[in-house]
Amino acid sequence: MKTILLLLCLVATSLALAKTPGEVPVGGTLRDATMQGLSGPSRKLSEFRGKPLVINVWTSWCAPCRQEMASLERLSRRHDGKRYTVIGISTDDYPEAARAVMKKSGTRFSHFIDQQLLLENMLGADRIPLTLLVDAQGKVLGKYYGARDWDSPESRDLIGKAFGIRM
Repeated sequence: MKTILLLLCLVATSLALAKTPGEVPVGGTLRDATMQGLSGPSRKLSEFRGKPLVINVWTSWCAPCRQEMASLERLSRRHDGKRYTVIGISTDDYPEAARAVMKKSGTRFSHFIDQQLLLENMLGADRIPLTLLVDAQGKVLGKYYGARDWDSPESRDLIGKAFGIRM
């Protein structure tokens, strides 16, 4: 009986630690990918290299995702996009649903849609919202699951330390 319980615990632990297919871990460098434009043209992820990047993964049906949108918008405007860039990636199946959330939230930073799960898997978005801090060379510095107030002093301090900039 003890052996069965031990095996069940091991299986449960390994499932809890399982990554999404092709996930780039913290410390790894993001692979290039073409992102389908939602609020503008499609772009390659590599086009954002050269300055730090805040990537927020969200979906229209996720209340915490919608809750943090306003703080991400304020964060995106904080330095007029000169020190870092904020982008959103929706995992919605239908662009219309994602655009409705963007319109209601009033966000102006670039949004993309990932209907094929390529970015969702690479970024590790098995839970959302997910926000990644990525350095200017594409290295993942941190992954943060759950909604946050991204323009709070604590979050700005976290971002400033990760990117080595004064917020």
